[in-house]
Parts: sequence; structure tokens; C-alpha cells
Amino acid sequence: MHELGYWVALSRIPGIGYGRLRLLRAHFGSLQRAWAAEVHDLCAAGIDERLAAQLCHDRESLSPQKEIARLEQFGIAAYTLDDPRYPSMLAQAPDCPPVLYVRGSLPTPDRLLIAVVGTRRPTAYGRQATAEIVDGLVEAGVVTVSGLARGIDTMVHRNTLERGGGTVAVLAGGLDAVYPAENLSLARHILEGGALVSEHPPGVKLRRENFLRRNHIMSGLSRGTLVIEAGEHSGALATARNALDQNRDVFAVPGSAFSPESKGTNQLIQRGEAKLVMSAADVLCEYGVDASETRGAQLTDLQGDATQVRLLAAMGTSPIHCDDLARRLGVPSQDISAALTLLELQGIVQDMGNMQYVVSTRWLSEVS
Repeated sequence: MHELGYWVALSRIPGIGYGRLRLLRAHFGSLQRAWAAEVHDLCAAGIDERLAAQLCHDRESLSPQKEIARLEQFGIAAYTLDDPRYPSMLAQAPDCPPVLYVRGSLPTPDRLLIAVVGTRRPTAYGRQATAEIVDGLVEAGVVTVSGLARGIDTMVHRNTLERGGGTVAVLAGGLDAVYPAENLSLARHILEGGALVSEHPPGVKLRRENFLRRNHIMSGLSRGTLVIEAGEHSGALATARNALDQNRDVFAVPGSAFSPESKGTNQLIQRGEAKLVMSAADVLCEYGVDASETRGAQLTDLQGDATQVRLLAAMGTSPIHCDDLARRLGVPSQDISAALTLLELQGIVQDMGNMQYVVSTRWLSEVS
């Protein structure tokens, strides 16, 4: 067995991070020798006595061989900080995990990764902003990063996949168990062209503090972090703070001064900690990407379809229910529904959920 098993086993011991792993390897010549060392030998290597005693105690219940077997059982790769496959952006972040666990395929180093996060309870405005901005990022070839949580995170992953893009989901527990369970199918879809990552080996149960560490990894993987909607105490703000600490860019979508779900994002902008974002172009321009040169949606000639033209004339950028449109236009609901479906497929309108639709502001900007 190579050193990897000892990396994994030692990193499971609280207090053993990359700095101490390097210290142990430098002193003993290998982590395998460090694993077998006694307390006094560990102290001689620079490990304090309490941690050395804990290491000797914990290793009785750990097996480097079994750690590797468990990874193979679940199809999980483990990349140490010494591995060239370890994401370079994350490696530059302070307090990065010594071992990163991966299922699927990480993006190549030349790809631009942007973390997109927000509330678990998005408003219709937040859902619309997520859909339109993520669409623009994906069209520009950006890989999205999020946390697979309910709300904005789930929308980010779904919208990315629907547009044929790549996305990375960072989990707060081991990769053998997806949380929330309702996103298991989504996680499997992500694996078709993206990745699930975690700093925890399989078998690690969820703990509250794990979510804060997950946020640290999301921002660490990414060149920038975009916050769509976030209340004053939202976990998404922790991701933004991590990004600032890591010297990464922070972006935020402004919201109503009276919306609790926009209080956090508005404060980020007010304090000058985040760049105000109204479209994907506001993010892309920071990295020298011209949104007008991306593979934008093809405009469709609507002159031959009177129902679609009337629909668009009756709609705006505020959500309106399918039945309300039917009543307003005097057209059967099934005809309205069929027309909306066609317009949605063309990227002209967006389904905001609960049969409520809006005209895509992106489409409006392209035809104006």
C-alpha cells in the first residue's frame, strides 16, 4: 500500500492537518513510519504530548488499509496536497484540507470556476436571478460550484446541467451519503460530467461545523463567489467571508430594501465587500470574458405565431400565472400552456415554479 492510506487515516485524527502531516513526514521519512511511532517519538518530531497521545489512541480504531478499501468500494478518489490533481486554486487557500475526496471528474485547471450560493428559501426574484445569471455563466463556459443544499444551490446545479454545463457540488459529509437525500438523483446527474467533492472520507456523519468547512472549500475552489439572495444570518454570507479571506472576488445580486432574503446581499454591496451584479456579464468582465461572444441563445422569429406574440405583449419580468394569462387574453389555458412551453424551450420565457412565468431579461436585452 502506498502512502495514501496513511494520509487518509492520519487526516481523520482531529488536530492533524497538512502542516503536521508535513512535519511528521519530514521527521520520519514517511507517514507509514510516523503511523507506527510512539508518543515520545512523535513529541520529538514536534507534536505536542496531548495530540501525540491522541494519535496513538485513535490509530487503534483506524486502519490505513481499510480506508483505501472503503474509497474503492464507493468509487472515491483521494487527492493529497502533494498530488498534482489537487485543485490548484484550493491549494492556494489558507487552511485547505490535506486530502480532498472526489467522485466524478474535476474541471481542468484552465476552466473558470465560480461559486454561486444563496438562501434555501429563494423568492421568485431570487429564482429568476439564479436562472438567468447561471445561464449566462454556463454559456461562457464557466463551471459552477455550489453546495447541493435546498434552494439556490439546487437551482444552480440543475440550471447548469440543463444548459449542458459542468458543475461541482461540495458536500458537508462523506461522499457515500448525499444530503439532503432528495438531491440524490441530482447528485448522480452531476457525476455524468462534473464532480462531488468533500474534505471528509466516507462514513463521516454530518455535523453543524461541517457546513462551515464546506463553505470554505466552495470559495477556495473558485475564482469568485456570487451570492444571489441571502438573509442577514445566511450561511451563504459565510461563503462570501471565506472568499474575502482567501483574497477571491465576491459578487452579489442586489434586492429589495424590504426583502429579508436580500438583507445580507445588500449589506455586502453597501460595505463595498461585493461587486453589484445585474447579469452574468458583470461577473464575466472581471475575468476578461466578453459575454457577447459566447454561444448565446438563437433568437427566434415570432411573427408567424400570433399567440406567442400576444403572450409576450401581456407578460413582463414579474411572474404571472398561466391561468391569469389565459383570462387576460381570452385563450384556453391548454393553448397558453403549450405556447409557454415552446417559448421556454427557446429561452424566451422562464418557468418560475407553480405555473408562474416571466419574460427572460436576457432575451429582452438581445432583441432590444
